Amino acid sequence: MAAEMHDRAEGEALPYTHEFLSHMLGANRKSVTLAAQSLQTAGLISYQRGKIRVVDRAGLEQASCECYAIVKERFDAFLTPPSTAVQGDTKGRRES
Repeated sequence: MAAEMHDRAEGEALPYTHEFLSHMLGANRKSVTLAAQSLQTAGLISYQRGKIRVVDRAGLEQASCECYAIVKERFDAFLTPPSTAVQGDTKGRRES
């Protein structure tokens, strides 16, 4: 999950609390805290209240299950406009 969030983050720091993450994941807060502690102990992330920073991106990807690559590929494909989509300047086009 941290790698996915990092993919779409505006900056390096991820502004998420354990409480917010527990709601997103449908897990209890204690489980999120234990997972974050484990990732921090492994040197993959660092966190302080409300701020998570990815320290070792390659290591984080390696520690995640193989589904990360599949989800990333599918999500990237979803975000790529189809070749038939209008690209660039649409100025002067009439709306139907």
